[in-house]
Amino acid sequence: GLETVTIAAAESDQPSRNVVRAVRTAVWRIAVFYIGSMAVVVTLVPWNDPKVATVGPYVTVLDRLGIPAAGTIMQVVVLVALLSAMNANIYGSSRMAYSLVTRGQGPRFLGKVTRGVPTAAVIASCMFGFAAVIAGIVWPTTVFAWLLNIAGCSVLVVWSIVCLTQLKMRRRLERETPELLLVRMWGFPYLTWLALAAILGVFAVMATSSDGRQQLVGTAVVVAALIAGDRLRQRRDRRTA
Repeated sequence: GLETVTIAAAESDQPSRNVVRAVRTAVWRIAVFYIGSMAVVVTLVPWNDPKVATVGPYVTVLDRLGIPAAGTIMQVVVLVALLSAMNANIYGSSRMAYSLVTRGQGPRFLGKVTRGVPTAAVIASCMFGFAAVIAGIVWPTTVFAWLLNIAGCSVLVVWSIVCLTQLKMRRRLERETPELLLVRMWGFPYLTWLALAAILGVFAVMATSSDGRQQLVGTAVVVAALIAGDRLRQRRDRRTA
């Protein structure tokens, strides 16, 4: 939930206000730039316009507005967005790998730090990206689709865990340390249950098609492997203790 983001900053007043402000403005930014842009598209372009499937919805909108070189403009925008997303994902994955190492949940070599930067984790993230690109070139019809499907389904699993975690942790925080809840999600717990029901509905829809079932099976295998690995680690830690 949104309120759990602010716990780490609760010890000092200024960082707390900054985190609260960032969380609240993030909601409006998402609403304006994502939902707002799609609202403009569906307002100006019919859903069954054949150009949407060939050149894309945003290029179609720019063409209808009479903007020259609409395709080139969108290609530049998409390229910049992809580079930004790649930079953010490398940053996030390398820091996540470093965090796992510090908790004894990852290979130790990924914890090497140079001038405050987890260099080994950054290099490993980049190497995985290059390997995925090469694999996509060698097997163009399978690798990219498999990675995309598994990633999308995994996001739904993560969101489900977030919903379940919020349902449990917010009640505990309200009971034990309510001063840490600097930002409280409205409509709790009804909106949380609604989000969880929507995610389960997406899973149900995916199960009705063969491609969707393959995604579900692949994601289930990955999740089961992660759970099994965590159980083995916990058992090892208990024996060591």
